[in-house]
Amino acid sequence: MQLQAVEVAATAMGIRLLSLEAGQAGDIEKAFETAAQARAEAMIVTAAPVYYGLRARIADLALKYRIPAIYWLPAFVDAGGLIMYGPSDTEYYRQAAVFVDKIFKGAKPADLPVEQPTKFELVINLKTAKALGLTLPQSLLQRADQVIE
Repeated sequence: MQLQAVEVAATAMGIRLLSLEAGQAGDIEKAFETAAQARAEAMIVTAAPVYYGLRARIADLALKYRIPAIYWLPAFVDAGGLIMYGPSDTEYYRQAAVFVDKIFKGAKPADLPVEQPTKFELVINLKTAKALGLTLPQSLLQRADQVIE
C-alpha cells in the first residue's frame, strides 16, 4: 500500500521511481549499491519491521552512498537519518488511550471506528544534512517539530 502511494505521487510529479526491495538484513547494502549505481537523488525508506532494528545501519549506508533519505519514525533520524515525516507517536498513544478508556467503559472493540492519524511530525537531522553537503531552506527548518543539531 505504501509503495502504491509513492508510485502514484512520483508519476504525478514526473519523477522516475526505482523500487528496491530489501526484505532481509543482508539485502539492505545491495539495495543502496543499486540505488547509487542508478544515481538515485533521494530515497524513501518505507515502513517494514525488519528496518527498525537496522535503523542505524540504514542511516549509515545512506550517508556512505550519499543518498538523502526520508523515514517514517523519529528513531531513524535519532540514529543519523536525514528527515522523518509521519504520524506523531505521541498522538498515536493518546488515541490508543482513548480507545482503551472506551473499552474499559464497556464499548465493544468491533464497534469502535477506525481512525486515521490527524497530527504529523517533521524531524530533521542537521548534522546529517551537513555531512551530505545539503543546505536546507530556513522555511523547512522553521516548520520542523524537532531539529537535531
